[in-house]
Amino acid sequence: MMLKQRKHCKSDAARDAGFSLLELMVVVVILSILALVIVPRVIDRPDQARAARAQSDIAAIASAVKLYKLDNLTFPSTEQGLQALVTQPATDPAPANWATSGYMDRLPVDPWGQPYQYLTPGVFSKDFDVFSYGADGVEGGSGADADIGSWAVN
Repeated sequence: MMLKQRKHCKSDAARDAGFSLLELMVVVVILSILALVIVPRVIDRPDQARAARAQSDIAAIASAVKLYKLDNLTFPSTEQGLQALVTQPATDPAPANWATSGYMDRLPVDPWGQPYQYLTPGVFSKDFDVFSYGADGVEGGSGADADIGSWAVN
């Protein structure tokens, strides 16, 4: 009789070894709640990284524009654009002391693949504005579509 009782206990232990459907459902619900909280924060990171890269590029371009002015006593015109930092402009106002190596090796494009914009005199700054229209490529917007410019870069 003792042998039969042992077999009965062993089969009960084997039956209780797995998870019940209710336990699995609780785990799935908990993981779903965690995903709802964490995923939106992780998804927003690429947009923040692009905006930070755009601010860094704009700061570098603004520094090159200021160096151009130090050498030539004037900012590149809007028509000459940022290309005046890479190749010597042939249009007026002709730079008197343009650096033979240029002020930048190449012009970066914004993180969304568009060229940076340049205005002199600027709208937000009396000297010049360097800016990107953001992800949508259109003036204005919010979030990833917001304009990023030299007026916001410290």
